[in-house]
Amino acid sequence: MRPFLWTLVALLSHWRRHPANFAALLVGLAIATALWSGVQALNQHARASYDRAASLFGTAGVQSLVAARGGLISQDLFVKLRLAGWKVSPVLEGTIRIRGAPFQLIGIEPLSLPRGTEFAGVTDENALGDFLEPPGRTIVAPETLRELAAPEGASIVVDGGKTLPPIKALSGASPGILVVDIGVAQAVLDRTGQVSRLIFKESSGDGVPSLAGVAGDALRVLPPREEASDMRRLTDSFHLNLTAFGLLAFLVGLFIVHAAFGLAFEQRLAMVRTLRSVGVSARILVAAMFGELTLLALIAGGAGMGLGYGLAAALLPDMAASLDGLYGVRVAGRLTLDPAWWISGLGIAVIGALAAAAGGLFKAFHLPVLIAAQPFAWGRAEQIFLRRRSILGCFGLAAALVAFLYGKGLYAAFGGIAGLLLGAALLLPLLLAGALRLGEKTSSAPLAQWFWADSQQQLPGLSLALMALLLALSTNVGVGAMVEGFRKTFTQWLDERLIAEVYFEAAGDAEARRIESWLEQRPDVAAILPVSRATIQLEHWPVDVVGMKPHETYRQHFPMLSQVVGAWDEFERGEGVFVSEQLARRLDLALGSMLEIPTSGDMWRAKVVGVFPDYGNPKGQLRVDFASLMRHWSDTPRRAFSLRVAPKAVSNLIDAMQTEFGQQIARISDQAALKRLSMTIFERTFAVTAALNILMLVVSAIALFANLLTLGNVRLAQLAPVWAVGVTRGRLAQLEFLRVLLLTAATSVLALPLGLALAWCLVAVVNVQAFGWRLPFHLFPAQLAQTIALALLTAAVAVVWPVIRLVRTTPADLLKVFANER
Repeated sequence: MRPFLWTLVALLSHWRRHPANFAALLVGLAIATALWSGVQALNQHARASYDRAASLFGTAGVQSLVAARGGLISQDLFVKLRLAGWKVSPVLEGTIRIRGAPFQLIGIEPLSLPRGTEFAGVTDENALGDFLEPPGRTIVAPETLRELAAPEGASIVVDGGKTLPPIKALSGASPGILVVDIGVAQAVLDRTGQVSRLIFKESSGDGVPSLAGVAGDALRVLPPREEASDMRRLTDSFHLNLTAFGLLAFLVGLFIVHAAFGLAFEQRLAMVRTLRSVGVSARILVAAMFGELTLLALIAGGAGMGLGYGLAAALLPDMAASLDGLYGVRVAGRLTLDPAWWISGLGIAVIGALAAAAGGLFKAFHLPVLIAAQPFAWGRAEQIFLRRRSILGCFGLAAALVAFLYGKGLYAAFGGIAGLLLGAALLLPLLLAGALRLGEKTSSAPLAQWFWADSQQQLPGLSLALMALLLALSTNVGVGAMVEGFRKTFTQWLDERLIAEVYFEAAGDAEARRIESWLEQRPDVAAILPVSRATIQLEHWPVDVVGMKPHETYRQHFPMLSQVVGAWDEFERGEGVFVSEQLARRLDLALGSMLEIPTSGDMWRAKVVGVFPDYGNPKGQLRVDFASLMRHWSDTPRRAFSLRVAPKAVSNLIDAMQTEFGQQIARISDQAALKRLSMTIFERTFAVTAALNILMLVVSAIALFANLLTLGNVRLAQLAPVWAVGVTRGRLAQLEFLRVLLLTAATSVLALPLGLALAWCLVAVVNVQAFGWRLPFHLFPAQLAQTIALALLTAAVAVVWPVIRLVRTTPADLLKVFANER
């Protein structure tokens, strides 16, 4: 044990004499841990919010009865079940808007609630009286109260003019949900005599008739975790994308650890020689290195976990906005994490550090004593491993090709991308070495030949930093091209989809009829286009059925990917439907396919006559004729309208409608405002990705800086002879600067095709597997030029301090090289 401890002390003393290398190791591992743990914190927090929301109706053996074909349930059916002995409790759910922001309103009947239902303490004896007695209470989470910007006890007016009972905040409530008495909910949602579900315990006692005996086929039992699984299924792709990005950033950070540990071994070759000479075995030496690395990993991992928490807290608002805008899912606004996150984060830091240094430990174990005493033994060993990495790189590219050709599913797609990126990164040093040899062969001047040969000698020490830079740049190109292409496609799609000039939603069905009658008398309104929707499930996947009139507005402008001849005529007759691209892919629907659609009454058999793009929608969508929708789903609200108006008359019409109807209009907006809102949601959706992208570039710059800084002292042995024959320190500094810029430029040039390949994988493979829709592939030359400029700027910043150190090196320091006979 004592030899191990003294060896460990000797190894740790190295870091005191080389603080720059020590800082590179700690910073690399801390940043890698921060990026990975930050992404995992966001994912864990979001999933905890999903489970918390789903547990409202699915805990302690509580189940739900819902309409078998979707829609609402008549309150009379609830009465029949209660009289038959079923201990059911009614619940009404709906969406309200408060100052334009959506919130979920849940109405409950607390006296009949099954025990174990988690409704924020509403059924507690102290809270029950306030909840039931007029004017009642609106139960919200503390973060929802802050979002409403209202004091506790205030009565909130929803868009449309109806007022909720005074607000009370309880810590157990879910964010974005307002809980009220079911009578209040029916009045606010204009759903008198209707409920969304009936909740009950698994057993209602002996002698109770079966569900079918009381309700026939009108109701079905919702599996306890179906809602949670639906929510997870919708958002899994989003979180998997984040996880993949975090993992890639973690790997880039580990390159710093790998390089720093390897260069530390080069710096302490004399120490290794001495330890081996005095009897320390290779086994004890490697064990001490293992212990040293574990200790440093725990220190850096702890710092990285703190940074990761800060990163997650900073990115949480953007992620919450993305989930709300894309999926309608609310997550808590305050980050809460369990101890397992901290433990797993430290564990991944230690495992990552050991994995990054595994090759170094292996080489240290097998490096003979006499070779260890020779200068640059590590670099020579690195040459051997360079060839092995090249072979692994070829295997990585082959695995990527197999995954893209034969793999199915999102994991296969990400596996293919991983093989592509890692394979290219592992082959990078080989390609750079070939370019440097070509430069040496084409040079005739002695200094130029030395420059190219010396660059080849330095390549093993810089290869890991350049590999990290390649991954960061290619990811920047690929993700940037995907985002810019998506932005271009999304903007064009919005221009085709949002063609009407005015959009509004009435506060209720009666208000909608009054407003529609008034609009029919207006000469400045060219067309009134109602839009309604119902929600169904097809093969256990949520699908929105949207009804619209086959007006010329849609016939001429509604974007379509493909359609049969006479599609709009079949659509108008109610014989054909349009399906979204993601629904067509998921259900394997082609033009002409027959689709069985469950309605509120029976099954509707319709023909698929068109496929349309529906970017950003995680659900499937059916477009049907408006009359067919109202015929098959007669209880569907008819409150949303699009208006065709002359552009110059838009503002006057909106002012007139607001003056005439006031709070009878829940929402009203013009085309430009809706486009601005959609683009805002788009930008916030990619805010997290953009932040991680920038952080990856920062990590790669740190890796390059750390490598150059640690190589500084070792470089004196090669630079001193050149200085001694008459090359000035200033000229040597210029050559060092040029070397790094050339290697970086070559790396960035290789990153461009790799990034474009990554962009194609994202739009043609990952998007299709994750979301069901495919984006067109666009090329942006200006972005590629910007990437090269950014790479050169990154290299210039990283090399400035090492070059300054070289310029400031005194002749005495250079002469010491000869004094030591190096």
